[in-house]
Amino acid sequence: MELGSADAFDQMGTLGVEEEFFVVDEQGRPTAGTDTLVYDATPPAKLDGKLDHELFKSIIETQTPTCDSLAETREQVREVRAALVDHAERHGYQIAAAGLHPLAEWRDLDHASKPRYRAQLDRIQYPQHRNTTAGLHVHVGVDDADKATWIANEIRWALPVMLALSANSPFWNGFDTGLASARAKIFENLPNTGMPTAFDDFETYADFERTMVETESISDRGELWYDVRPHSGHGTVEVRTPDGQSDPERVLAFVEYTEALVTDLAARYEDGESGYRHRREPLDENKWRAMRHGHDAELLDRELEHAVSLGELVDREAERLGVTGIRELYDSESGASRQRRLHETGLDALCDALLL
Repeated sequence: MELGSADAFDQMGTLGVEEEFFVVDEQGRPTAGTDTLVYDATPPAKLDGKLDHELFKSIIETQTPTCDSLAETREQVREVRAALVDHAERHGYQIAAAGLHPLAEWRDLDHASKPRYRAQLDRIQYPQHRNTTAGLHVHVGVDDADKATWIANEIRWALPVMLALSANSPFWNGFDTGLASARAKIFENLPNTGMPTAFDDFETYADFERTMVETESISDRGELWYDVRPHSGHGTVEVRTPDGQSDPERVLAFVEYTEALVTDLAARYEDGESGYRHRREPLDENKWRAMRHGHDAELLDRELEHAVSLGELVDREAERLGVTGIRELYDSESGASRQRRLHETGLDALCDALLL
């Protein structure tokens, strides 16, 4: 039984990034390639121990090493991506990134044979069979388990802001869903996903984690797929909200914002602030607005009293935290809008635009 521990939370401010990508063929269409890239070929040293596949044989995951600064994270994200692209090209593949690949037809794609995924498919059935999603996960180290749990509670309000800024998956199975992030809606059809509730302390979270494993609701703690969680193995607050991105600078904007949020909330915890302890329901409303409208969303403010444009909230957050990346994201064309614009040009242009 794989369970974490409060002892894992022993470092403050470390950073790590996990990215999920699509393995595509020379036309940019999803194809089964992870058996070759993960198992049959020796990956470059940069990817040693940092490369894995996901549920489908067309989705691959990378992890950066643990980093001590934003500057180091920027370097590692770029180096890991370059190593993956080179590795794929040597074996006849390309790599693409988005929350969903617009031409990924889940009925026609092969599932991985890894026992963990086979067990999930058997247990979850239809929602997992169609889960062709790819996301971005950001880890920030926290040096106390209760502090990490409190931060995870409080950071929930910012998650729809991140989702709206990252929304990069309007198409699913070749169909325009009308959503800016269809990935978010498809993924939250799985159990133990979406906006989590608030936990009183780490012991409460650990008890929940233990109960879920002991009752065979999940196979291991990694199957608690909420939008944020205190990661009881890595000792981090893990944010799992954004859609996948082809541009590394967009990824790094989310890393910058997440680090700034965790740093600010850690200081507030240490000062004894009680926090907002928002109910989950209005946060779910914000998440829906984000996935539906993306950059055009109006979200409930931090007091959950007024609907405010995403642009205004981004300005407030950028000023409050002293970050620049999220403002640059908002000022640029959104991923969803870009995909729709390119789709009018043709599928080849759309697929090419998703390549790393």
